[in-house]
Amino acid sequence: MTRIFVMESCPDCIQAKQLYGANPDYKIIDIGKQASDLKEFLALRDNHPAFAKVRERGTIGIPCFVKDDGNVVISLKHYLASSDITTSEPEYSSGAACNLDGTGC
Repeated sequence: MTRIFVMESCPDCIQAKQLYGANPDYKIIDIGKQASDLKEFLALRDNHPAFAKVRERGTIGIPCFVKDDGNVVISLKHYLASSDITTSEPEYSSGAACNLDGTGC
């Protein structure tokens, strides 16, 4: 089962939840709802090599897809590119919700 770390205020996370939330092969984990989920995500973010650039830029790294084999994909765009799901552009305009420096998702 692929785990998807998301947060309610992130536009890309909202789209990820819409695309995968009803699929039993995916588990949506909202890191803003339970401290234990946030702690799990932060441990992953602080230690996994896939997050090196995320840490350098000071961004959050969500949505984050953790596949069964341990591979991590940190962008909905990149995850969609690696899957067989096609979708139209999101119905939102990318805002400053995801990055700590206000530069958007």
